[in-house]
Amino acid sequence: MNPVYLSTITGLALLTTGVRAQPQTWPQWRGSDASGHAHPGNFPKHWALDKNILWKANLPGRGHSSAVHENGLIWITTAMETPASDKEREKRLKKNDGLATVKVLSEVSLRALRIDATSGEILINKEIFRKEQPQWVHNLNSYASPTPLIEDGRVYLHFGAYGNACLDAQNGELFWKNNQPELWVMHENGPGSSPILWENLMIFHLDGSDRQSVVALFKDTGKIAWQTKRSGEMRENRQFQKSYSTPIIVTMNKMQVLISCSADWVYGYNPRNGKELWKIKYGVLGFSNVSRPIAGHGMFYLSTCFMKAEIHAYRYEGLDIPELVWKRTKGAPKIPSPLLVGKELYFINDGGILTCLDALTGELHWRERIGGEFSSSPTYANDLLYFSDRTGKTTVIEPGKQLRVIAENQIDGTAQMASITPYENSFLLRTEKGLYRIEKSKE
Repeated sequence: MNPVYLSTITGLALLTTGVRAQPQTWPQWRGSDASGHAHPGNFPKHWALDKNILWKANLPGRGHSSAVHENGLIWITTAMETPASDKEREKRLKKNDGLATVKVLSEVSLRALRIDATSGEILINKEIFRKEQPQWVHNLNSYASPTPLIEDGRVYLHFGAYGNACLDAQNGELFWKNNQPELWVMHENGPGSSPILWENLMIFHLDGSDRQSVVALFKDTGKIAWQTKRSGEMRENRQFQKSYSTPIIVTMNKMQVLISCSADWVYGYNPRNGKELWKIKYGVLGFSNVSRPIAGHGMFYLSTCFMKAEIHAYRYEGLDIPELVWKRTKGAPKIPSPLLVGKELYFINDGGILTCLDALTGELHWRERIGGEFSSSPTYANDLLYFSDRTGKTTVIEPGKQLRVIAENQIDGTAQMASITPYENSFLLRTEKGLYRIEKSKE
């Protein structure tokens, strides 16, 4: 089994032991063990446009995916957008029974970029898919929101219903593409779920307003290995059937289980064949799930997301079906993912309220408003927590049973929707204006 994804399976249960990913790899969204924890390093606490910026890459197009890297090779995705005319927009939105706050394009070019780690130069800019009259996306989303994967010299790309691909991480050579009709859904608000790798499979969610399933492709060929339809009863309103969450893998009773959040239900699947092992209803309306679950202490934690988000904690260790241990109905996020540090669970909601709980009992330590609006998920590095908002401000706090703000760092005043990527002793931070490498100045 690949050692990076062995850590995904075993490392989730070790989040509090100090085990971290190797310094030279950040292979997927939130790191190799999906925890949001960086490797040990001397990361910056303070930065600004004139302080601790090693370089800025002016990325073409627009996207919200985070950077990934392996052996010094940095990859990220973007979308080149051709807006629709007012007439075309009006005509197409007559079919929209969802939100009106959407972007409508005449054409989109979905691309993968390789960035030089030393200079920020764009070394490869490769078009993967081009689509005329693509589905609309929400104004808070993009056509390049799913974060790619990198493993053993290959980059795996997922653009939701628009398709999947695999490239050589060194030269960008295309190994395979798959955009077959079985993998088409109506996202309504655009693609959002990021993929994961497990053994010889690339696994992702396709939870549209029309069809909902979990899919695995053979990572060597891109062919479908399995596709499992969601079995839980859905709400009649199809807008309540969609979801954008990213799965994790844990070990239950010596068996590896895919934990998968969807509209109204959290599922457990056998990642080898897609067989449904169990499902649990949230008990409240929960859809458009974006926040990714996190695991530790023999438990996993999730947000039910829209409409009124709740945080739920389920114990799975030693059980055939997980059981709800506690839940919190205030301050839960709809988009940002939670962060587990020791026995404390931290989460920030979209409106800037930061909460710290006892992860084992759900007891509230504190809840404070730090301000701003948030979409990106937090990162833990340098024994500090980093929270970035939609104005590009990153608030750095010290973990503990009371709020202590260490720094507030602003770059260019544009939205930071992507999560921070640790790279050696620096951060890769994407805003609407580009990708920054932030590192302490050598004086």
